[in-house]
Order: sequence, then C-alpha cells, then structure tokens
Amino acid sequence: MAIAQRASEITLPATNLGWDTILEFLDYQFPLVGKKVWYLRIRQGKVHWHSGELITLDSTFQPSKRLCYYREVTQEPKIPFVHEVIYQDEHLLVACKPHFLPVTPGAEYVNECLLERIRQQEKLADIVPLHRLDRDTAGLVMFSINPESRHLYYQMFAQRKIQKHYLAVSRLGEALLNLTVPHRWQIKNRLEKSEPRFTMQEVEGEVNARSEIALISKHAQLGLFKLSPITGKTHQLRLHMMKVGAPIMNDRFYPKLLPKAPPQFDSPLQLLAKQLSFVDPVDGVHKQFESDRKLKFWKTTE
Repeated sequence: MAIAQRASEITLPATNLGWDTILEFLDYQFPLVGKKVWYLRIRQGKVHWHSGELITLDSTFQPSKRLCYYREVTQEPKIPFVHEVIYQDEHLLVACKPHFLPVTPGAEYVNECLLERIRQQEKLADIVPLHRLDRDTAGLVMFSINPESRHLYYQMFAQRKIQKHYLAVSRLGEALLNLTVPHRWQIKNRLEKSEPRFTMQEVEGEVNARSEIALISKHAQLGLFKLSPITGKTHQLRLHMMKVGAPIMNDRFYPKLLPKAPPQFDSPLQLLAKQLSFVDPVDGVHKQFESDRKLKFWKTTE
C-alpha cells in the first residue's frame, strides 16, 4: 500500500445536495473509492479539516469548508528515470521531467511525481507547478517557490506572455514525405472533452485551440516537427499533429485509444517540451530555458 506523504485538498460544494455527513459526501464524490474505504480512512485519522481537526464518522457536511485527505493506492508504479533541476532562484525552479513521470499526484500515482521528488530533494515546503505536462510528455516544467511572487507568474501564463516550443517525431505518410523542408502549418479549431473523459476531440464552434507546427527535418520515414502552442488545451498538440496527418509516434490515445497497460518504458511518446522563454515579471529580465533531452527515435537516426 502506497500512501501520499502530503494531503490532497478539496473545497466542499457551496450547496448541500442532501449529504448529512462528510462520509456520505466522500462516498458520492469518489464513487470508485467506495464507502467502506472512506469509513476506514476516517477511522484511521486520514481525513481532516484544513485546520487540522480530525473528521469523525459523525462529522456533518459544512458547505464551502476545506477538507484534507490522504490518497492511497494498492501498488504505486515506480518510474526508473531521473529528472533534472536546470535553474533555481528565489522565485522560480525549472526542471526537466522524464517521460512517464506525472507532474502532480493523480490516479495510481501518489508520491511518484515530479512535484514530490523536487519537494524532497530540494527541501522546499511551498512549491507549486505553474503549468502542467502530460505524464507521457518529457521536458521543461516551471515551478513557483515563493508565494509572494506567485501571482505574477500565474498572471504571465494567463496572459500568454510565455513562449513554449516542443519537438515531436512522427512517421511520415507519402503526402508529408514529398513536402519541402521546412513546411509550416497554422492550426485553429475547437477542442472539447470526448469519451472517455480523459480524451479530447475536435468539434464545430468558436476556435479555442491554436498551434503553429513546422516540419523541420526528415530522415528515412521519420519527420522531426517543431510545435509552438498558442493556447493550452488538453492534448492540443497531439490532436493538432493528427490534424496535419502526422500522429506523434507511440501516442496511446490518438488516433486510436489503446487499452490501458503498464508503462511501456522502451517506447515513450515522442513529444518533448524543449524550450521556455519569457520576460520575468519580477525583474524584467528575458529568460530562456532549453532541455538537453533527445527524442529516442530521432536520436537513433542522427
């Protein structure tokens, strides 16, 4: 059994839909966990108010109050790849994460994530990611380590004042093999949740997803692409690569959702968050960071 070393937090709904106790709410909110498991967690002191006061089996539902609990999984996967911290000052930390490692806890991952690794390695009590990468994607992730300046960086991301560039490898069909390098596309469409809910799909309607894509090199049947997202929708780059006829190598979601399986460490998704650049809102200095990682299948062709 793996138990999270730090509590997860949830704010109770402002409207009570008929839950008399916290146990009833948790059973409703997390149906896959089950009432029996929540019963045991409460009895074992693993659920408490944000103030630290323990929840009991009789604790009543209190709208809008913050609740803390400790996630558990029967067996947590271990990711046998290391991360690197490539920059740190009094406000920011920039790390390069490997494929397969999540940025934050989720699903069967409770402690094996980039956030918890860095928190323990660097002895940082107050660290939060300023953006996310899919677990399958490798590359740069930026963290705030100073709560006093954190809002400035959140605002920078919200206002899209940061430039992100990715690299991806795809097997090229005949139409793309005949293109002259470099070849560029501008993709604009609308992406919304699909089924299952962790996937996305293109739909009709107002544009909410924009990317610039360039085929920058070819080798045999493979193409190396530079991807520059303008917006940040979930799985945007995966879908936009599919849109130009170049699904990313080893994508288990698109164009076809493959059955859930243990991590295939020898065939990572060929997507890398290569570069971040921005004018730092604290000191006004232009900063640029670049990952030294290589995409596995492109490296073998060099």
